[in-house]
Amino acid sequence: MNKTALITGASSGIGKEFAKIHAKTGGNLVIVARSKDKLLALKEALEKEYKIHVSVIEKDLTEKDAAKEVFNFVKYSKIEIDYLINNAGFGGIGKFHERKLEEDLNMIQLNVVALTALTRLFLPTFVEKNSGKILNVSSTASLMAGPLQAVYFATKAYVTSFSNAIAEELSETNVTVTTLMPGATETDFGKTSVWIKLLYLKILQMQILLLKMVIMQCLMEI
Repeated sequence: MNKTALITGASSGIGKEFAKIHAKTGGNLVIVARSKDKLLALKEALEKEYKIHVSVIEKDLTEKDAAKEVFNFVKYSKIEIDYLINNAGFGGIGKFHERKLEEDLNMIQLNVVALTALTRLFLPTFVEKNSGKILNVSSTASLMAGPLQAVYFATKAYVTSFSNAIAEELSETNVTVTTLMPGATETDFGKTSVWIKLLYLKILQMQILLLKMVIMQCLMEI
């Protein structure tokens, strides 16, 4: 029987690639994003090439009740979800005290609240049937503080911590929770600002410096 994956942020970038990969295996899809036109174009392409079924949910997950509305759509459509891929997210750049509060609160709503809500809504069914996989897209940004991207880095730290914790809670079941932590990626988000790329370069330089310090310390202790 074909497995069905629900993917948020599926209209572009990593989410779109997830959809293509799953479709290639013969799996059906529920794809969620704000851009209906992009979702419908993806649906048409994947159904034509792979002979699968794709359901489209046009939804802005920064809205308060959006996650529950996505869950209700799936429930009332009698679609059984086997894989949940929480991919939707966005970031921003600037000093925290100078950024618009509304933008950062929307970022938290999408990157943290919607992801948490969707996980909580679908997980009981996974546990009940002792089958299911959840993939939460975090970032290497989750491993450190991020000056000029303070809220974004903090949201990804939450995703990593949250995912690892519930993965342990589920360790005695056949349900898995996996955290994906990509670095700087050539997606629409990654292209939004040259400053983001410069910031990641600076962070990489800091990581290399720290690694050198650790190696030196280890050599001194030998």
